[in-house]
Amino acid sequence: MRHLIAPSVLSADFANLQRDVEMINSSEADWFHVDIMDGVFVPNISFGFPVMEAIKKYAAKPLDVHLMIANPDNYIERFAASGADSITVHYEACIHLHKTIQSIHKAGVKAAVALNPHTPVALLTDILADLDMVLIMSVNPGFGGQAFIPNTLLKIRKLRDMAALVNPGLLIEVDGGVSLQNTAELLNAGADVLVAGNAIFAAPSPLEMITSMKQVSASSSHSI
Repeated sequence: MRHLIAPSVLSADFANLQRDVEMINSSEADWFHVDIMDGVFVPNISFGFPVMEAIKKYAAKPLDVHLMIANPDNYIERFAASGADSITVHYEACIHLHKTIQSIHKAGVKAAVALNPHTPVALLTDILADLDMVLIMSVNPGFGGQAFIPNTLLKIRKLRDMAALVNPGLLIEVDGGVSLQNTAELLNAGADVLVAGNAIFAAPSPLEMITSMKQVSASSSHSI
């Protein structure tokens, strides 16, 4: 299966949100990536349940919900009820990570863990078999438009090797500074899902950019 593209709706035009959601529906993109920020875990605030529910109303593709918030356990059921198909929590925000992952699965959605740039993938050793996906942050979370952190490639390779032993079907997602220019090297490192915001929505033709990113192939492919 080819890699997945998940446009980040944080970069959409919120004055024309339905238009941009329908554009993604008609594109070759696979998921909607929905960033939820609380101004506590990260120094920015995005949007909450009403906007997410508005996206879900028009979205014809799965909602990949990324919780950049403190105390995510308090909101898992609500996000699942609001239309999340997968919920990603941050390793750095969860005191009892195994319990949090159980709660996400109990809510009927796929469970993922995100790692900030400074957090080593080795810390996921004891939870990796229970996850559907790991999100590697390739910028510091909170704001779009940041430069890609090159060490991300090494983290992806390490994680792919770890997953091969205990969870071969694990998806590896990358978020931050993803563009057409680094798509190939991300895929070659072992990434499966690419989140792109500015690279898509600031392009002259977002539809063409999505198609271009989707058509890139890794020189050493692996199965999703």
